[in-house]
Amino acid sequence: QVQLVESGGGLVQAGGSLRLSCAASGRTFSSYAMGWFRQAPGKGRECVSAITRSGDMTYYADSVKGRFAISRDNAKNTVYLQMNSLKPEDTAVYYCAADRVSGNYYNIYASAYEYWGQGTQVTVSS
Repeated sequence: QVQLVESGGGLVQAGGSLRLSCAASGRTFSSYAMGWFRQAPGKGRECVSAITRSGDMTYYADSVKGRFAISRDNAKNTVYLQMNSLKPEDTAVYYCAADRVSGNYYNIYASAYEYWGQGTQVTVSS
């Protein structure tokens, strides 16, 4: 079992930055690929970024490429999402998720992830 707790969301003006954190319980954090997903009202849940269990490979959705950066600290059982140059269309509830993987890869589909945090609201005003 893994419990995930996100923090760092909030209200920010367009062009601003936020850093999301996701703290995981348990002693096997390094066995999990991690993903950040978001869901805006009336829309499906999309993967904005993912990272392998070792942290050496990352994925970014085209909509956030060059603006967001994912990282992880396996010693602290934490994954981060640094969000810069925020836009109003980034407004959503952001979730972190954990996927126990057998190798050094990540998934970008929500159905692959076994554990989810409660979500944190990010609102970007224009």
